[in-house]
Amino acid sequence: MNRLVSLAHLTALSLAPPELIRLAAETGYDAVGLRLIGVTPDTAFYPLHLDRPMFRETRRALSDTGLKLLDIEFLRLESNTNPSAFAAALESGAELGATQALLAAYDPEECRLSDNVAAIAEIARPLGISVNLEFYPWTVVANLADAVQVIDKSGAENAGVLVDALHLARSGTSLEELALQPASRFRYLHLCDAEADHPGSLEGLLKAARAERLPPGEGGLDLEGFLRVMPGDIPVALEVPMQARSALEGELAIARDCRNATGNLFNRLSSSGD
Repeated sequence: MNRLVSLAHLTALSLAPPELIRLAAETGYDAVGLRLIGVTPDTAFYPLHLDRPMFRETRRALSDTGLKLLDIEFLRLESNTNPSAFAAALESGAELGATQALLAAYDPEECRLSDNVAAIAEIARPLGISVNLEFYPWTVVANLADAVQVIDKSGAENAGVLVDALHLARSGTSLEELALQPASRFRYLHLCDAEADHPGSLEGLLKAARAERLPPGEGGLDLEGFLRVMPGDIPVALEVPMQARSALEGELAIARDCRNATGNLFNRLSSSGD
């Protein structure tokens, strides 16, 4: 199974972009994703569009290693969002070679949300970037059907849906629903593993998603089924934050273990004929 494998920034968010890129190259990845825009007040992000020295270091690291920049994140769409505020981050991402940008919906007004998706997609289109709306069980776009509805309403040709294996399992979306979608809906996916059982609370959902996932194959999610119904040629981004293990073993060990576990998963799929 020949797929581009990217290291999502959340897996090693304490590392600045140049460090993340060099670690990803050392541990066998083809690409990285970079968090250029903050998600919460207490989580790290790296605004390369405001930090030209770090931008140049990041560009040098990509050139030295030959890795690609797959995506930039995290474009959070709220009721007061001004799409043009994301233009500088998108331009910086495009300058570094990014082809994807990740969106998250926190605006309960669907028409405004869809309009903002369309506006951001229009900014991203001449930059060669597609925008991807990710669904999260704790937000207003809680499942695949919600995300598809927003994207379709936006009418943007360069807009799709990002499916994360963990959020898919927690959202109640079935693999059958996923399989009914056209392949063009998806540009890349997020892969990780987790305990099969739902955490049972919002606090548990957030902790698992943001801090304590598992390498592919070490949990109870149906990752083989997930990969079988997704397009076989789209990149796989490993988003596997494991804060407790990272504190004990270091980011390099985590990145290497996740990459090796993913290779083993791909081998199992290949041997079964997929």
